[in-house]
Amino acid sequence: MSEQKIATVFGGGGFVGRYVVQQLAEAGYRVRIACRRPDKAAVLRVLGNVGQIAPFYASVLDDASVACVVEGASVVVNLAAVLGDASGQGLEAVNVQGAGRVARLSAQAGVSTFVQMSALGASHTAPSAYGRSRAAGEDAVRAAIPQASIIRPSVIFGPEDQFFNMFAMLARYLPVLPVYGARTRLQPVYVGDVAQVVARLVEDPSLAGREWALGGPAILTMKQIYQWVLHTTQRSRPLFEVPPALARIQAAIFERLPGHILTRDQLLMLSQDNIVPAGQPGFAELGVTPQSIDAVVPFYLTRYRAGGGRSGIRVEK
Repeated sequence: MSEQKIATVFGGGGFVGRYVVQQLAEAGYRVRIACRRPDKAAVLRVLGNVGQIAPFYASVLDDASVACVVEGASVVVNLAAVLGDASGQGLEAVNVQGAGRVARLSAQAGVSTFVQMSALGASHTAPSAYGRSRAAGEDAVRAAIPQASIIRPSVIFGPEDQFFNMFAMLARYLPVLPVYGARTRLQPVYVGDVAQVVARLVEDPSLAGREWALGGPAILTMKQIYQWVLHTTQRSRPLFEVPPALARIQAAIFERLPGHILTRDQLLMLSQDNIVPAGQPGFAELGVTPQSIDAVVPFYLTRYRAGGGRSGIRVEK
């Protein structure tokens, strides 16, 4: 294995990161996992050969640690981001300045391939601060590396997600399920497909410098997603579409509690559809066929059924 074929993945210890790390390892890269808790990322070493995957401490808020982990790398993938905080300062520090710092120091280190994870709906006119921070982060990356690839996925699902798992857990414990943004449409995309796209962009230099919108094969409203989860977990719960005024009051309270179950900015994100715009390049142009939620999600939601799913998996067509 060439010592020069090195890839650094910021946020590589996270949900999406572990899939990206595995894809790059399979492509023959020596992978540096750049994260704030390398002790937790150590379990990912088994995704590659001995010594092929190594966790390093690095924070996108710190020049020195970023410069250290990008030195000698030919590929850098930035997955580091925050969804938000009560003050909003984290969005600017991580999603904007952090992304710009990683790109700037990667350019100085001579990195030839850079992939930035953004989000579908990123726009300077987005209703949410999160969406605006993602657009500003893209600008910061482009300013340092014009040939960077930008990936904009819809909500990402997979066995470790905080999306379908959260809804299934709520269905297990709550007698009534509150639905926020009930009519907002989403296009959930499988984490393995997103990682496959990252690897494709890394391996094919002709694809550099473009934006890629990624959405799965199904477009569902939030209410339909809850209904699908209830059907899959074989549970019966009434759904309550939370009125906007009540939702704002609840979010103002919840965002101050540990875990940030719901924030006002998340409500703003749910005020508009999160689907791939017509004409945007994505999976089809990359030759990737995205997995459906029916093909993936039932296998990890089974444990939320009564009895822990010992009755087996049954997916109705």
